[in-house]
Amino acid sequence: MSIDTTTTGAQPEARIRDTSLTGGQLPKYTDLALLVVSVCVAAALLALFGAFGIVTSLILGVLIFLVSVYALAFAVEGQRRASNRLARYVIFGAFILALIPLVSLLVEVIGQGWNRFDLDYFTQSKRNVVGEGGGASHAIAGTLIVTGLATLFSVPIGLFTAIYLVEYGNNGFLKRAITFLVDVMTGIPSIVAGLFAYALFSTLLGPSKSGLAGAVALSVLMIPYVVRNSEEIIRLVPNSLREASYALGVKRWRTIVRVVLPTSISGIVSGVILAIARIIGETAPLLVTMGFTDSMNYNPLPTGGNAVNPMTSLPVFVYYEYTRPGRPQSAYFDRAWTGALILVLIVMILNIVGRIIAKRFAPKINR
Repeated sequence: MSIDTTTTGAQPEARIRDTSLTGGQLPKYTDLALLVVSVCVAAALLALFGAFGIVTSLILGVLIFLVSVYALAFAVEGQRRASNRLARYVIFGAFILALIPLVSLLVEVIGQGWNRFDLDYFTQSKRNVVGEGGGASHAIAGTLIVTGLATLFSVPIGLFTAIYLVEYGNNGFLKRAITFLVDVMTGIPSIVAGLFAYALFSTLLGPSKSGLAGAVALSVLMIPYVVRNSEEIIRLVPNSLREASYALGVKRWRTIVRVVLPTSISGIVSGVILAIARIIGETAPLLVTMGFTDSMNYNPLPTGGNAVNPMTSLPVFVYYEYTRPGRPQSAYFDRAWTGALILVLIVMILNIVGRIIAKRFAPKINR
């Protein structure tokens, strides 16, 4: 390291030049080269002891790399930069580990579900179909109908509850009770919601299975998520906006409608989309409340004998196709995998639509 001191005008300037590896900076591609060497060393050691494997070599190689890069950085750059470098690679490794299940899931579902991803699958039901052929149009329609009804029930209830907790609740007993119940409902098992809806409709109508009962069960699961997400978003609205509205003599309910909700609408829509994604794949409550049928049914109301009007949702369809296959089994498994692929696509489409709506209705700020 050399220090070059020159004079520009009346002020001297100290310039520090790093001229070697000991100048406080590792070369640009040191980490990549060290990673390759570490994996090769790990593979050689495992092969020497007869335990070679790609996954084990990568794991051992990463461990050797972390130790080596910290030691080398500590010697050249000092403890602070070495710790920072080690933390960066540990965080990056955790990110990669989190991506592995997601990527493997998508690859498996797309690879297995593509076999029956055809027009017949979307236009035909499974009525009178044994073995190959048929489709899941009845299950897709049932999923959309039941999820739509559950959203129609849950969003107003959840949004009004969130507005009360933020705008009208004064840390009284009622607010604390509602908050506690919402927290409890967030963690209840889904089968409990199904049993509740089945017991409710059975008490009113006798033994009953219908899409409406399934929608009520899903609403029980969806409402607490809508409440929590909407509550947090509404709390983020600056109080200065409310105070400015009150200063103009605007009533509280009108301030909520014209100021608070438009300001937070993008976050509320995102929260609703997340809540829909939470319930659209539920199977257990719909097994109890909706039953199963191979025929198309657009009517969710409990009609027919003993108020039994079964519908089929896509998760229930996938469950029965996979757990009760006929002959040949491959036909049933293909229909199940394609149903799973469609569920993933529906969730992705919902997220895209939610982002578009959130961007469209986000408050515009003039600069």
